[in-house]
Amino acid sequence: MQVNETLAEGLKHEFQISIPASEIEAKADAKLVDLKDKVRLNGFRPGKVPVAHLKKVYGRSVMAETIEQAIRDTNNQIFTERGFKLATEPKVTMPTEEKEVENILTGKSDLSYSVAIEVVPAIQLADFKTFAVEKPVVDVTDADVDEAIKRIADQNRSYAAKAEGAKAESGDRVTVAFKGSIGGVPFEGGTGENIPVVIGSDTFIPGFEDQLKGIAVGETRTIKASFPKNYMNAELAGKDAEFETTASLIEAPQETKIDDEFAKGLGLESLDKLKDAARERIVAEFAGATRQRVKRALLDRLDEAHKFDAPPSLVDEEFNLMWNSIKAEMESSNKTFADENTTEDAAKDEYRKIADRRVRLGLVLSDIGEKNKITVTDDEVSRAVIERARQMPGREKEVWDFYRNNPNALAQLRAPIYEDKVVDFILELANVTEKKVTREDLFKDDETDKTAA
Repeated sequence: MQVNETLAEGLKHEFQISIPASEIEAKADAKLVDLKDKVRLNGFRPGKVPVAHLKKVYGRSVMAETIEQAIRDTNNQIFTERGFKLATEPKVTMPTEEKEVENILTGKSDLSYSVAIEVVPAIQLADFKTFAVEKPVVDVTDADVDEAIKRIADQNRSYAAKAEGAKAESGDRVTVAFKGSIGGVPFEGGTGENIPVVIGSDTFIPGFEDQLKGIAVGETRTIKASFPKNYMNAELAGKDAEFETTASLIEAPQETKIDDEFAKGLGLESLDKLKDAARERIVAEFAGATRQRVKRALLDRLDEAHKFDAPPSLVDEEFNLMWNSIKAEMESSNKTFADENTTEDAAKDEYRKIADRRVRLGLVLSDIGEKNKITVTDDEVSRAVIERARQMPGREKEVWDFYRNNPNALAQLRAPIYEDKVVDFILELANVTEKKVTREDLFKDDETDKTAA
């Protein structure tokens, strides 16, 4: 076997390889001998078919299989000897000229081919014991619990009809019928009957609810409002509409008394039990937000400590996935790059940097997990599937079957579990300090979210 490296440029390598025809033929003959005891041919007793006859019948297919196997084995040997970790599948280029192909298949010519690869760079991992990570901590106060219970009460409040002749005010619930049109032409989905609208709830398109203020039962108004530019129906997004609207009922919100009876109406034994449940939910909510903040800070630290050239093909793949998603989202919402105060070229530059960061962090996390023998068990994946199934009541079996029959979907569940286990491993070594923060600080928007691995 002859191996010549024809390209060594950064993470890209190419090899020209030649395997003697005699070696390929010997392996093919060995396959035919093995096949002798397995095939059944008319006119021959089991195991008595001459190899020469087998070669006439199966020679070309066996030779093709042998060549394919020889290429795989040879490539693996070359990559292993050089310590290469592949970023993508190797690209093998075979002869295409008909006569040359025929000579290889018949053993008259040596097998010559080229292979191009892109490798993952060797990563020098940082000393995680030097990492300092700040963990934001928020105490759950009685005021937080009271506020949560008040929100529950507001969501479950009752309404009572207002006196005859009363006008609708902010907070009232108005039952309406409407017919919508754009440019005088009715549009699909623009008609409604007995639709309850709470003024000030912001559940309808902007401007609709405010124009219901002062309306009386039986009164008809023409309400003018515009669909948002990012409205889910692209045909309506950004367009001005008119709604011929008639009120049939006006109700005022009633004060909800927060007591044991209210808690019992929600299926709990007492108000104290309701407060305990609310506190547990808030604690879990804060813990989830804290986890995300700590993980983001750790990923930032990993990014700073591991600067290397990521395999271009992996960056391109990640960028294309992100960019296609961004373009589709913008098209569906009728947005332009100008609406985002940027240009397409500037946005591409930004997302390519994000793609590069994601690929590098993914490689770093993978390397950490591999070197420290971190794995994800089947039980952990099964628990994740069960959790997904619980989120879709009545469709549990459908969800379970989907993941059981879809290896790619299962891999997508496994990936974040693996990532979290690697993150936990690093946090065990890092210097994590707690810092008291406000609830507002914990949940404030952070532009770095989109750069996470």
